[in-house]
Amino acid sequence: MSLADSLKSLNEFDINDLDMNNAGIWPAPVKAIVLLLVFGLIMGGGYWFFIKDQFAQLDRVESTELELRKNYESKAFQVANLSVFKAQMVEMEETFGALVRQLPSETEVPGLLEDITNTALGSGLALQEVKLQPEQKRDFYSELPINIRVSGSYHELATFVSSVASLPRIVTLHDLTIKPIGADSDQLDMQVVARTYRYRAGE
Repeated sequence: MSLADSLKSLNEFDINDLDMNNAGIWPAPVKAIVLLLVFGLIMGGGYWFFIKDQFAQLDRVESTELELRKNYESKAFQVANLSVFKAQMVEMEETFGALVRQLPSETEVPGLLEDITNTALGSGLALQEVKLQPEQKRDFYSELPINIRVSGSYHELATFVSSVASLPRIVTLHDLTIKPIGADSDQLDMQVVARTYRYRAGE
């Protein structure tokens, strides 16, 4: 049958004459169209009910694989640098221990007050007051404020401040005020709060 005859028979065919029991005598073009429709429905249904879920599962697996790969790379980096991390940890512990040793214990505070007093006198200052204030507790340490009042020349005051900063124990200076003593005198009066710190291990 030629193409022209096939088209002619297709034009003359009435779709209402379709009978599933007589599918064998349908014109060839109608059979082809029905087969294409059935194939399309099978392919679409197969994709919707089977392949679509497989693609969604594949996306989930790929996402999980990417996350696992990142975790693996991170852990591999940590393992590769474990010796470096351990060395850094030891160094940090040593540094922390050295800093803690610079903080006076309760029994060492009187010695620190004596050191500050000797530093003031050694700088040539007149000492009016060195008085320990109530302890102020923080998260893991305590602050120990010490009120200091001294008088002397500008050079002597500068020497005292520098010497206190060089003490073997950690001491910081706060709220510093300097006033002249008299109009014609080169003597100055200095008030300052020195703060030292105590590590509160296990408290």
